[in-house]
Amino acid sequence: MRPENQSSVSHFLLRGLPIRPEQQGVFFALFLGMYLTTVLGNLLLILLIRLDARLHTPMYFFLSHLAFSDVSVSSVTVPKMLLDILTQDQSIPYARCIFQLYFFIVFGAFDNLLLAVMAYDRYVAVCHPLHYPTIMREELCVTLVAGSWVVSFVHALLHTLLLVRLSFCADSTINHFFCDLTVLLKLSCSDISLNELVIFTEGGIFLTLPLGSVLGSYICIGTIILRVPTTKRLLKAFSTCGSHLFVVSLYYGTLASVYFFSSSWDSKDIIASVMYTIVTPMLNPFIYSLRNRDIKQALHVFVNRANFFK
Repeated sequence: MRPENQSSVSHFLLRGLPIRPEQQGVFFALFLGMYLTTVLGNLLLILLIRLDARLHTPMYFFLSHLAFSDVSVSSVTVPKMLLDILTQDQSIPYARCIFQLYFFIVFGAFDNLLLAVMAYDRYVAVCHPLHYPTIMREELCVTLVAGSWVVSFVHALLHTLLLVRLSFCADSTINHFFCDLTVLLKLSCSDISLNELVIFTEGGIFLTLPLGSVLGSYICIGTIILRVPTTKRLLKAFSTCGSHLFVVSLYYGTLASVYFFSSSWDSKDIIASVMYTIVTPMLNPFIYSLRNRDIKQALHVFVNRANFFK
């Protein structure tokens, strides 16, 4: 147990972003614009997938859930950050902090699992195209997504319950702009060895299995393509897998920079967290739309319908 005084913490103090006072107005407008772009872009993507029958395929079914998760993970953290910048009131009640932590873990975990599911979908599409409709049937897709949600909720509940049993020191300042598990553990005056053990075992397995599935899927895809490496085949594989591969790289790249490539929380780690919670969810709709003919056609039909009803 640490020597600091223990207390029954009712509030935490979020230190927030390392922004100078004279720059807060600019960053508030910037992050507000990015958040609105994230919400509107992802909700528009979900709407297009629901309305256009041509997008009722496994890939777009998974993509709609990824878009919902992206909106959610940003909505868990960004509104509070914007409110702190605007009002300079950086306190957060204990219960709200735990609530924020739980759902941040839920949506982050779901993204991790869903990217693995989407990698398997791309593997079947490239390596077994003739059997794709029979393998990726609706029942399997629903089961994979529902299972990912259930596992994510249980995973988050485990880490949250282990956290709430701890007591916290009198200094309850969180060196971050939201309640993150690793930062909260550093504020505890209790023995956190069990928390660390679960993070390194259960958390490690939870991260490495989906990542291994993604890598395995793309190794198989690459092996199939390189057997007969024609330009047409390479372009087709890129159009099929390029968007997902870019999103996977962005997701795991920012995740690694936040939790693995740093020894202490500083401004660089907070910037990486901004990338993970704000920038990546904002970019995903553009990544899947810019080179996607189906999404562009669905958007064109949607705009024409909207103009028709004016």
